[in-house]
Amino acid sequence: MAENVTLARPYAEATYQLALAGNALAEWSEVLERMVAVAAHPEMHTCIDNPRLAAGDLTQMFLDAVDGSLTADQKSFARLLVENRRLGVVSEIHELYLELKNAHEGVRDAQITSAFPLDDASLRQLVADLEQRFKCKIQATVTVDPELIGGARIAVGDQVIDASVRGKLAAMSVALQN
Repeated sequence: MAENVTLARPYAEATYQLALAGNALAEWSEVLERMVAVAAHPEMHTCIDNPRLAAGDLTQMFLDAVDGSLTADQKSFARLLVENRRLGVVSEIHELYLELKNAHEGVRDAQITSAFPLDDASLRQLVADLEQRFKCKIQATVTVDPELIGGARIAVGDQVIDASVRGKLAAMSVALQN
């Protein structure tokens, strides 16, 4: 995985710079997302791993599968990935690109794990509170984990707020053992 990120980083940074210069951050994000979906498809994965398939044929097949109207730069990017045998790391390129895009736009990802499903009003209030605390826009991903017993666990970057019953019980257990 770490090797894939190392391979993907220069492509993500170049793509980000190209998208930023062309004022097309959202468009590139959407195209990269489609490329990830196509590259992950089992039939395309077989073609990517086939050394006997010519780069030109694979490029055309990939571009046809990505579908939609691609700019000349986006087509060239796909061609470059095929020629350099980097279609296998397009997912990592997309993830790194999103990190750069979000940093530019002042957006941070928050992983919210709740013991129970959150209704829309509660989620909006929680996101508003997090945006106020972190002084940035928050993009929340919510998962439900009944093992938390109650409350929630929130991770924003490397900061974790554990307001779950399970977390409080674990902290109490450590305190009692000391």
